[in-house]
Amino acid sequence: MSIGVEELNSRIQRAVADGQLMESTAKNVRSLLAGATTDLYFNSVNELAYYSEWSEINDRFHQRLAFGTGGLRGRTIGKIVTTAERGNAGEDERPQFPCVGTNAMNFFNIKRATRGLVAYLHDCKRREKISARPKIVIAHDTRFFSKEFAELAAKVATENACDACVFDGPRSVPELSFAVRYLKASAGIVITASHNPPRDNGYKVYFSDGAQVIEPHASGIIAKVNAITSETFTPLPKDRQGKVTMIGKDIDQAYMRRLETLILDPSMIREAKSLRIIYTPLHGTGSVIIKPMLTRLGFNFQVVPEQDRFDGRFPTVKSPNPENAEALTMAINLAQKEDADLVVATDPDCDRMGAAVRGKDGRMKLLSGNQTGSLLAWYRIKTSFDKGVLHKQNASRAVIIKTFVTTDLQKSIADYYGLRCVETLTGFKYIGAKLGKYERAIPEQLRQNYADLTEQETRRLRLGHSSFYIVGGEESYGYSGADFVRDKDGNGAVIMFCEVVAYAKSRRQTVDEFLDEIFATFGYFAEKNGSLVFEGAEGAAKIARLAESYSTQPFSEVLGLRVTNIKNFETDMIEDIEGDLIPKEKMSIFELEDGTLIAVRPSGTEPKIKYYLFGRRRPGNGKFDSAELNRIKAQVGDELDRLWDWLKKDAEERLG
Repeated sequence: MSIGVEELNSRIQRAVADGQLMESTAKNVRSLLAGATTDLYFNSVNELAYYSEWSEINDRFHQRLAFGTGGLRGRTIGKIVTTAERGNAGEDERPQFPCVGTNAMNFFNIKRATRGLVAYLHDCKRREKISARPKIVIAHDTRFFSKEFAELAAKVATENACDACVFDGPRSVPELSFAVRYLKASAGIVITASHNPPRDNGYKVYFSDGAQVIEPHASGIIAKVNAITSETFTPLPKDRQGKVTMIGKDIDQAYMRRLETLILDPSMIREAKSLRIIYTPLHGTGSVIIKPMLTRLGFNFQVVPEQDRFDGRFPTVKSPNPENAEALTMAINLAQKEDADLVVATDPDCDRMGAAVRGKDGRMKLLSGNQTGSLLAWYRIKTSFDKGVLHKQNASRAVIIKTFVTTDLQKSIADYYGLRCVETLTGFKYIGAKLGKYERAIPEQLRQNYADLTEQETRRLRLGHSSFYIVGGEESYGYSGADFVRDKDGNGAVIMFCEVVAYAKSRRQTVDEFLDEIFATFGYFAEKNGSLVFEGAEGAAKIARLAESYSTQPFSEVLGLRVTNIKNFETDMIEDIEGDLIPKEKMSIFELEDGTLIAVRPSGTEPKIKYYLFGRRRPGNGKFDSAELNRIKAQVGDELDRLWDWLKKDAEERLG
């Protein structure tokens, strides 16, 4: 079927002239084909052009896959799979080769990203006059092509004078974060697209502190990556190349020893024999650590057998996202059958956790990320006081961290106990940056080999000289409870939340009764999240237009309520409670006269614009009684539903 390079170029030129292809698409197609080392690229583009699949070509080539502050994420399987990509795979199997395109997750972009990262690490070593080779730790999840991408990243790194420590099988994001610090590496890479659909994959970069890269390193790495336009390079001579080391069980054991320190009341756990737990890893990496940890701690648990298999198809769910109720269906059904108290689920890279609990009516109820985070915050703060870790004299040294779009119930709890509540932009990298700041605030002579110190030793240093991190999280089901991991930790979240549920059961309370007790004391806080999805090149333009409109044409009134305050994170100078300047981001938060909040921001990882709605009612005197709380719940829920309907109509009008 080949029509030759000249004929392909002619077809592309005609498609541009007819408005079917973007100019940037044509440019990127030519660039990729000019540096191609395989017929795969030409054959795939040629086939799509032959059948006039211009929309598919635009999606694959309208830009180079942007290396953002978190790395790369995109399709690794196209909407249309070409014959060349299918290769020797069957129709119901993973294609033999990943999606061809400059805007796709494939070998081309893995090579670019790794070469750029390595070049930046070498620059850092030269500036710091360090002679040792940089060292990168590499992990991957269970997705399609994850293992191949990890192996390619290691190969490219070593051929460019870096050592690579590669996990011997799928591992979670939090374990990678831990391993970077434990192995004193220069950086880390995880091949994952978190909870995205099976067609996607990604490439996340961590720096030597175990956190996702932020400025100034982010811009430095991005510049290096974006300067690379070809996948071809000449490997260094063998004597100058780095080495690949396989890692696994030793890191697992070291990580689990630290996870064990997250339990605040071991004696209560030992007595929690009646607590029944159902866990599902949703075909991902969570089973590697969570199963042995729950066994080690003595919890009574079962795993959903159908979902306890590594499988990049995620065949038992529509989406492997514990934020979605559907993903927990099999686990909840098993919980009903086994009369379990708790369901916990982690996403494929095990940085997020979703939960369902048996309510006072006997049925399983899903918890939101805000509710789970608030339960963790209250329990871990209160228990820290009960155990004497915190007291009035040192409470001001303790801190919880949440994002601006996470419930303010957590802020109320922190205020009540005299702790700071620090707010960050969305993205756990900002929480990781705060943890790094708190570590650096310890006098240098006392924090030598900080990562090697015990949890008790680091806690003493933080309470004595800096800030002691109690718990932190995002409404999007990400949590952590210590600083030995500098990203959200699904492994740690499962352990911590099992302890919370064990505590409630020890008081003969269901978790929803426990949560109502918190609402009655601190006020009722309810949240509703929504998003509008716009895929492809056209969708990206719509998202950009919408985000810009909220900045240039902000709401003045919503449903008859005046907007009393606006925070524009792209244009305003905003400082957090510690006086640190918040980085610029396309996000706006609107406060209405009744205290309702609306936050709007484009997603950093998915083709959607996100909306966060916050309602609240505080008790006038004392506490809400049960009847009053139930009435307020219904009232606030209705208000947030009406608000979301209004916002959707407003968005349609803004797009014309």
